[in-house]
Parts: sequence; structure tokens; C-alpha cells
Amino acid sequence: MSKRLSPALKALIGAPFARPNTLAAPPRIKAVYTQLKNEATSKEVAPSCWIALSTAATMTMNSAESLGILYNLATSETNNTNERVNTAEFMREIGLKCIGFNGVPRTINCLGAFREGLPQEIVAQLSTEPTRKPTRENIEDIIARGDGLWESIYHPFSSKLEAKLAQSHPDLPVHILNHEYGALFSDPPAAYPARVGRVLTSIVAVSCLRSQTGVGPQVTSHVFGLRKAFEDGSAEKEGKELSAPDGSGEKWLASDEGNVWLLESVDKIVECLGEGNGSSFAPGMSKL
Repeated sequence: MSKRLSPALKALIGAPFARPNTLAAPPRIKAVYTQLKNEATSKEVAPSCWIALSTAATMTMNSAESLGILYNLATSETNNTNERVNTAEFMREIGLKCIGFNGVPRTINCLGAFREGLPQEIVAQLSTEPTRKPTRENIEDIIARGDGLWESIYHPFSSKLEAKLAQSHPDLPVHILNHEYGALFSDPPAAYPARVGRVLTSIVAVSCLRSQTGVGPQVTSHVFGLRKAFEDGSAEKEGKELSAPDGSGEKWLASDEGNVWLLESVDKIVECLGEGNGSSFAPGMSKL
């Protein structure tokens, strides 16, 4: 068997109609991110929220170049190296969680390009130790975190939904609860450098799913999941880093108006990155 691909095969893999490459950053994308930042600030919503939704939507759209623009905007008001490193770690963690919604390939492409575009003094301080490797000592904790997050998002329908998923395939809920919710979506122990938390994980879910199209029921589920984070006390346990000192940002995010803002913010990113052609997640292919 030949170890080289023929020119014709290479040309087919890279054919323009197959959209083989990540999306370039459109000239307007910085303005879109800036608008979302300003809107979030006006509603006293913490920077972590607009950065999380923007990172997740951009990852879903597969625009690695735009992540660098987003990072530069997110860190434009600080010269503190630790804060800039923390923002990079936060965006990397958001990108990792996107695997559960978008699949592995886009996260590989985008996180690789994101790291290459960071200043070397930031790259030099990024964490290099994995935190999600299952062991005999931590496996029960991973399972418990998955069960807890699942219950928080889907209560009082968590058991009913799990049973329904098992009808499709008995291992479907096993994989989702343990490998997605336990090992990926829930945060590792507190020592990890980039905590996302319950509220922002729901924001990531809504942003990814809205960017994809075709998954309206899942968007609805995670909009309710975002609201439940404030109903069951999860948001309060995460402290006030999410919002204004009086909690007004949190209350607004959980409202109809806040939910609309979240969805429409994602739509603006998709419209800009897709240059009016909609989502790049599964647009179909045409040779015409």
C-alpha cells in the first residue's frame, strides 16, 4: 500500500466545496465581540460570561483566527501577566468543554491555533499537567460530579431522561453522565487553574448548540439548565465573580431578557463569522 496520497486524492480532500479549513477572521468580528462586551457591562454581567459565550460560539464556528482577536480584546484592559494567563487558561478550558457539544476535531484545530497565537511569555506559564485522568482513587468522585451536574441541569426530569436515552442505546446515558458530565463538563478539583463552574458551563452549552442549528430541543434544555443554576443555589455557591455585587447580573442572566440576549449574541457571532451564510458546523456540501 502506498504511503503517499495521489495528487487527485489530495485535491479532493482539499476541495473548496468540502470546506476543509478553519474560518478566517472577518474584519468585523472584533466589533461584534466589543459590542457584546459593552452590552454585558451595561447589564452588570461579569466579563467571564461574554468571554465564555464568545469562545464557545467561535469554537463551534471553527474560526481559530478569531479566538486570538477575542483574547486580545478580553485582555486589552490589563497589563498584569497573571490575569492574561488566567484568561488564556479560561478560554482553553471553555474550548475543551466544547468537545462534548462539537466533537474533538474543532477543539483540536482551534486550541492548537489559539496556543500558537499567544505571546510566548503567556504560553510559557500555561499549565501542562492533566487534571482529568481517571484513576482508582478519583473515579468515584468523577462519577459523583457527573451525577450531581446532571441532576442540577435536568431535575425533576433527570431520571426520566436517563431512561429515555437508554432506550436508544444502553450505553448512551452511561457515556453522557460519566464521560461528558463527570469527566469533562464538571470542573476538576479546586486546584485546577481555570474553573468554569455551573453557570458558565450552561452558557457554553447554549452557545455551542445555538451555533450548530438543528438541535432546538437541546438548546431549550440547556436554557432551562441555566435558569436552574440560580434556582437550586448553584450560582450562589460560585460566589459573586459572575456578576455585580448586588447580584443583579445573575438575576438578569436567568430572565427571559437575559436568555434572549445570550441567544442573540451567539447569532451575531455566527452571522459575522459565517459572513451571512449561517453556521459552518454542518452546512452541507455542494459542488455547484
